[in-house]
Amino acid sequence: MTGLPVLLAADLEPCPEERRWLVEELWADRAVGILGGEPKLGKSWLALDVAVSVASGAPCLRRFAVPRPGPVLLYAAEDALHIVRQRLDAVTAAAGVDLVGLPLHVITAPSVRLDLEQDRERLRATVAALSPRLLVLDPFVRLHRRDENVASEVAPLLAYLRLLERELGVAVLLVHHARKSGGARAGQALRGSSELHAWGDSNLYLGRRGEVLWLTVEHRAAPSRPRMPVALRERQGGLSLQVLDEAPEPEVDRPSPRERVLKALTAEPATVRELRERCRMKTARLCELLAELVADGTATKTDAGYGRAA
Repeated sequence: MTGLPVLLAADLEPCPEERRWLVEELWADRAVGILGGEPKLGKSWLALDVAVSVASGAPCLRRFAVPRPGPVLLYAAEDALHIVRQRLDAVTAAAGVDLVGLPLHVITAPSVRLDLEQDRERLRATVAALSPRLLVLDPFVRLHRRDENVASEVAPLLAYLRLLERELGVAVLLVHHARKSGGARAGQALRGSSELHAWGDSNLYLGRRGEVLWLTVEHRAAPSRPRMPVALRERQGGLSLQVLDEAPEPEVDRPSPRERVLKALTAEPATVRELRERCRMKTARLCELLAELVADGTATKTDAGYGRAA
């Protein structure tokens, strides 16, 4: 039996400083990771901005340099192709880039499934043929029919994307939804298994606080810059996300839905109806949060209702 290939650590190929970033401060070279956030916050706009910047060399978000631009491969599963073109026209205009001749390739197949061997082989063959610097897949939920909450279901799909990076040298940006309940850290709010958060080398998260949209950056092997206020703005006849020069005045922190439920719970059990009136929350959302609190031992459930755990 042949053993596994090994090298002494000192013989591993070092990464030169000029090859450290795909997009400076935002995405490491050959990094795989998540672009996450709640629905309708502009994740697809940000994904297209990264794609156009890598393909053209124009600064991402009009601020972050692309040291070595190159081809990009994009699959936008949720949008009709004419919508993809419309958005690309808007983003390239805002960046001052001509879409004609840009090495930005769009997969036009009606469906791509990472849980199907045939589709995985077709995607690998496409990446091998085009040799893109970046592969953008938007969104993850449309790329499979597995249970996202089960690690053993999600891990093989992510392992396949990591294999593409290792074998073909392509960075992978995977767009994924976050739960509305949020989390202590942006990555903890990603919908589904914690495997998704753990997988990423570079991660970008969009979140809204009041009327302000914030971009949070995480890196596995580099310091993460402070979060930035961003907004969708018209520029040069186009439309794209851009970093705001001045952060809006900070708003008074408002309790999250989970915090509102915790505050409403007391040692004396209360019914769902009573808690709904205290929290001013829809029954379905309240029951979802109560189930989470009971599962982690923060709350108790009895025949009389829900109460705060001792």
